[in-house]
Amino acid sequence: MTGFELITMGRVGVDLYPEQIGLGLEDVTSFSKSLGGSATNVAVAASRLGHRVAAITRTGHDPFGRFVSRAIAGFGVDDRYVSAVGHLPTPVTFCEILPPDDFPIYFYRQPKAPDLEINVDELDLDAIRAADVFWITLTGLSQEPSRGAHFAALEARSGKGITVLDLDYRAMFWDSPEHARAEAQAALSYVTAAVGNREECEVAVGETEPLAVAKALQAAGVELAVVKQGPAGVLGVRGDESVVVPPVPVDVINGLGAGDAFGGALVHGLLSDWDLERTLHFANAAGAIVAGEFLCADAMPTEDQVDAVLARGRV
Repeated sequence: MTGFELITMGRVGVDLYPEQIGLGLEDVTSFSKSLGGSATNVAVAASRLGHRVAAITRTGHDPFGRFVSRAIAGFGVDDRYVSAVGHLPTPVTFCEILPPDDFPIYFYRQPKAPDLEINVDELDLDAIRAADVFWITLTGLSQEPSRGAHFAALEARSGKGITVLDLDYRAMFWDSPEHARAEAQAALSYVTAAVGNREECEVAVGETEPLAVAKALQAAGVELAVVKQGPAGVLGVRGDESVVVPPVPVDVINGLGAGDAFGGALVHGLLSDWDLERTLHFANAAGAIVAGEFLCADAMPTEDQVDAVLARGRV
């Protein structure tokens, strides 16, 4: 191995999915356990598409932490940068599955999530610098020491390769939207690509109209702006190129994780040097596949599976 094609850094945990679909948690009697956490799921998605991937994150020193480390490695993601924090529990996340479009999430990350205990002195900055793609999420900037470690990693990149900021804004992780915007604005000057839905983009740049969002992101220094518009599809703007790609029809079972599949597939297109339209079509199809499945990380598709969906026009 000469290096990693992708390194992700950030959130991880255990997702607990109710096996009784359509019920509120108060009525659910059993759950399925799966690897969770946006940044780590992106790593899994890219690994499933054939790339050399590593994840930088931290777990608790507990059974769930051991499950996470084993699951990461089992999905083909290098776990050398996954370490345990002795005094904090591995986070668990519950969701309600109320298809087709209601998937409330309940994060249990108190008193603090171990993935926010990533320290600068633990980073392999040479590996981060050498990776073709480096992927972070906004959540990692919400608290120290994770915030300082993320910015040290961004500085180490120094404009090398592709650096992606997933605007993945979760209000419960922040003191205020203004705090999140300040950190997002600081990070945007380091990254080459930014990805988010309209609500996340509003937090980051104060705009919701997709073209205005893209212009604001580019004004902040981003080369590629990807704005998810729900039923209206995905807008991608890179330089003077602008494309809108429609969603792929799917009977949604669980919408959680579709964005992470999209992220891993976006990385695949960027590493493959595809044009923007092809990349976004592929990413949309990957996301749709996961939206049509019960679990998330376990459902990340291969390239052949995505191509098959693109060929028939729906999941």
